[in-house]
Amino acid sequence: MRIALAQINTVVGDLDGNRGHILETLREAEAGGADLVCFPELSLCGYPPEDLLLKKDFLAGCADSLARLACEVGDTVAVVGTPLAAEDIFNAAAVMHRGEVVAMYRKRFLPNYGVFDENRYFAAGREGLVIEVDGIKVGITICEDIWYPGGPLESEVAYGGAELAVNLSSSPYHKGKQLARQKLVESRALDAMVIMAYVNAVGGQDELVFDGGSMVFHPLHGRVACAPCFEEYVLLHDVDVTGIWAQRTARPIHRYLRQDALRAPTRVLELSGQEGPPAGGRPTLPPGDEGQLADEEEVMRALLQGLRDYVRKNGFTDVVFGLSGGIDSALTAALAARALGPERVHGVYLPSRFTSVVSHQGTQALVEALGISLETYDIDEILESYMDRAEASLKGPGESVAMENLQARIRGNILMGISNSRGWLVLATGNKSELSMGYCTLYGDMAGGFAMIKDLFKSEVYRLCHYINHIEGREVVPALVLDREPSAELREDQKDTDTLPPYELLDPILEDYIENGLSVEEIAARGFARELVEDVVRRVDANEYKRRQAPVGIKITPRAFGRDWRLPISAHRPRRDL
Repeated sequence: MRIALAQINTVVGDLDGNRGHILETLREAEAGGADLVCFPELSLCGYPPEDLLLKKDFLAGCADSLARLACEVGDTVAVVGTPLAAEDIFNAAAVMHRGEVVAMYRKRFLPNYGVFDENRYFAAGREGLVIEVDGIKVGITICEDIWYPGGPLESEVAYGGAELAVNLSSSPYHKGKQLARQKLVESRALDAMVIMAYVNAVGGQDELVFDGGSMVFHPLHGRVACAPCFEEYVLLHDVDVTGIWAQRTARPIHRYLRQDALRAPTRVLELSGQEGPPAGGRPTLPPGDEGQLADEEEVMRALLQGLRDYVRKNGFTDVVFGLSGGIDSALTAALAARALGPERVHGVYLPSRFTSVVSHQGTQALVEALGISLETYDIDEILESYMDRAEASLKGPGESVAMENLQARIRGNILMGISNSRGWLVLATGNKSELSMGYCTLYGDMAGGFAMIKDLFKSEVYRLCHYINHIEGREVVPALVLDREPSAELREDQKDTDTLPPYELLDPILEDYIENGLSVEEIAARGFARELVEDVVRRVDANEYKRRQAPVGIKITPRAFGRDWRLPISAHRPRRDL
């Protein structure tokens, strides 16, 4: 049997567009000789549909779109992820064959952690499903069903006799996730002595990026096929079950499972009439294994995918952002030009009396290297006019901070004015180190519609800039930008270290607190001064109110601000600055 794993990029809520894309991809897989074509989790409606699932007309539209899709399916069996409204709402896999939906599998393990809220929307299924295609028994699972040993897969193998298990997934990216998935799929294949075929979504959806990496893992031969990450792809593989029965008989774990591990009945459905072509009658398959990406390449591709899809799926064409001559805006510019093309990327230089000559030189060099457009607006006269008309509004104990933030807000106003007048998406350029510590200005440098690098620590920003220069073989990000000491340039001779610890100290503490969940005591025990750790943790906790008002940005780490991080704003903490 030849299986096709169709990792496609869908749009949430675009039922007609998604159905057309699924059908087009199905035809491509059929042309490649596929007997069974599997699409990602909830691919018919896009993932995650969130509160669209609470709308009756949306669920009815999904049912209608599924029925229309089924009418187009012939002898090739198609398995498509879709919502199912029955006695409740289910995350389902529809099995379609010869014009009909012949079976529905309902996802049994519903994740409700991190970025997932599936218990908010779905009821859990109670029955496994095994279909027989061209003489091979195929178990159907959805995403979380395989993330735990002893789950639905084992009962489908033990009771339904599945030799191949497919898993429809929409598993969002974070650093290192693909390697974790490979280990997971390998473990399930070896545990159950079953061939695992894992199909994952690809594409950006708000702050989430789905990275694909669909794969086939054989318990006797290891990973036998893998699709590339961060691109649409149809992975074709000829399934060979030789040796599976013998290994199960020699290592009869399934006998023990049948004695005690039945968690739900398993339905077995034979789809009659399947007969593949004679030997040699199918198109020859190309090599189907993609190597592991380097860390920086993986992160860069995730950022490019996330920006490209956010722009496209929200109807924008161009992006605009402030260029300061600093490292964060330089990386934003380099990535945007790479993702969208330089003709659709626009920088705005907004100098003041505190802006250095190096900032001007760095901005000019960056713009020339990237080929993007640049506009310049000097903000000094605007600042002076404000002081003439509203100076009293800045008087008080926080006068110096108010003056600094006013400059950032003037810049934010100009960028938003450009956005309103020209329809361009404003990119905020702040990083995770700054956002963690509240080293950012509400309605100033935080203004924008999308914050591409908000989940990168400052040290990661530097690494990615060096990587881009390396793969380009030239100075895309100029050395004078890379080598200068970071500064917001909102007062004379200002440096980030006036307000923050050096990033080489700060970032490891932030990572331990935010990503690793360590306490103050545990972080201090790793060699950091306790007073420093206490101050960092206090500032992270005290600035949650700012992060709640920040634009969405691309999830890169396991614990990104937003869906992954839900700290209460109103809590016993010191008073904070805006």
